[in-house]
Parts: sequence; C-alpha cells; structure tokens
Amino acid sequence: MELLTTEGLPAVGRAAAWAEIYATRMSQCEFTPGNDNRFDAELRIGQLGPVKLARLTVDRCSVERKQSHIVRQSPRPYNFLLQAEGASTFYHCGKEAQLEAGDFVLCDTGLPHYFLTHDHSVTVMVRVAGETLRTYLPTPEQFCGQRLGRTSGLTGTVAAMVRELSSGAGGALDPTCEDRVARYLLEMISLAYTTGGAPVEEASAIAWQRRRDVLQHIESNLRDPDLSPATVSADLRVSPRYLRTVFASGGEKMGAYILRRRLEECARQMVSPAWKAHTLTEIAFSWGFNSAAHFTRTFHEKYGMAPREYRLRHLESLGLSG
Repeated sequence: MELLTTEGLPAVGRAAAWAEIYATRMSQCEFTPGNDNRFDAELRIGQLGPVKLARLTVDRCSVERKQSHIVRQSPRPYNFLLQAEGASTFYHCGKEAQLEAGDFVLCDTGLPHYFLTHDHSVTVMVRVAGETLRTYLPTPEQFCGQRLGRTSGLTGTVAAMVRELSSGAGGALDPTCEDRVARYLLEMISLAYTTGGAPVEEASAIAWQRRRDVLQHIESNLRDPDLSPATVSADLRVSPRYLRTVFASGGEKMGAYILRRRLEECARQMVSPAWKAHTLTEIAFSWGFNSAAHFTRTFHEKYGMAPREYRLRHLESLGLSG
C-alpha cells in the first residue's frame, strides 16, 4: 500500500501542504486543523480491482470539498466512508450524519461536502466509479449523506471486511482474485444499504437522478441571494410543476430546503475556527441572506437560540471562545 504522511512537512502551512498532497491521490479539498499548534495526518492507499481503499488518519480538523474544488464533466466517484476510529460529523446533500466507530456514510464526490472530526479520527474510504457502483446500487443518490448505523443488518460484517482489506491484508491476494473480492465487497455493501434499515423511497432511478441534478444546482448556487424555486425553474428550463414533482421524493418543499441549507451552512461556519474572526452578518450574507433580522429570526426558529448564543456555546465547548 502507498503511504503518505505530514511527517517532514513544515509546521507553518502544514494543512495547506497536506491538502495539495491529498488532492494528487484523492480529491481536492481544504483541511482546517482544530489545533493551531498541531496537525498530523496519514493516508494509506491500496487498489482492489475497480475499488480504491484509502485509510485516512487525522487529528481533530475539518475537511471541506467546496463547489470551487469540483470540476464539471470530470469523473465523479462515490466514497463509502467507514468511521473506523473516533467520531465525526458529516454534512452532505442537505443531511447531517453523526458518525461513531462502525458507522458508514455514502458521499458523492461531485457534490460539496463537509467532514468534521471531533478528535483523533480514522476513516476508511471505499472509492468506486459511479458506473461501476450502479451495477450494485442502482440509485446511490438516495443514500448520499445518510448514516448507516453499525448495528443495522450486515453493517458490522461489511465494516469488518473493509477494516481487514484496508489494513494491507489485501496485498497478499492473488491479483487474479482481486476483481472477485472487489465485486463481493460491493455486493455486501449494497446489501447492507438496501436491507440495513435505511429507508428506500419509492422512486425510479431516473427520478432520483433528476432530483440529484436539481440538488446539485441548488448547492452550487446556495450563496446567490436570488436563488429561489422560480430561478431554479428558469435556470434548468423546466416548469415549476415538474420541479415540485421531482423534489417531492425528499418530503420537503424546495423553498424550505434552500432556507434550511443556508442556515445549516451558516451554523457550521459560525463555529469553525477558520471563521472565528468573521462577524455573524458577514457569514449570513455570504450564504445568500440579505437581511440580518430575517437571518436571526429564522436561525432562532431552527436552533432554538440566537446566532450569537449558538456561536458562543459551541466555541466554548471547543475552548476557542477567548
């Protein structure tokens, strides 16, 4: 297996240097250390037929893949993330997944996502091309960002397989067997998702793909203050009725989704060490709000407290309120 590490990198700018290294093997993203005085990371990568196995070990930090990191028309593999050690929070496709050791979450690398580790963390990624994955899981869109708990169905068995293969044991496999093992792994992951308690919506694959396209457009334009169901309809050149039908599978109206996602991004950024020096108004306006009063009111309705109180509580819990 290939080993990459922060060892030997300068202390100043270490996270940025690591992000550049990480981008050459995985995806372009931004690493923000939770501790200004220390950041260590390690990445072990192996290949198993059509599957890439990557074991990422990091100190407390955030990992963000922004819209600016995503190149349109480029390959967009999917990542099954196993929280092997530690705990984390994963934000993706409008969903928040609280992960503990043994839990999985599915990520579409073609869409923005944010990963916050709460302390020392080990995550194993099972990366597979979209066209390959759809042979086993025809509509992965419906599972993206959704936690698959360690006690659900076959999850524990799959987690054990992934841990074993990512530990380097797969290196002893006969190369002629690698494809068969990879296929078996993907079949087991598919079974874990379809039988493990994650709700499967009654919608066709085409409907889920259309919903993914709408979500991608919204996520790409979430910072635009003019974003609304009407502008989405005009930009995608489809009728409002059609959009309501496509969006209905998620059980949430589009306008409510846009507001919720903006509030979630504001809440996340407010407590990020990287944004500690920015005012609440700056953060709110950067996510499409154009009224401080409207932001404060809707934030309080969602989180049960004013933005300032929310920020103070979370920064204090991280020891960053000073």
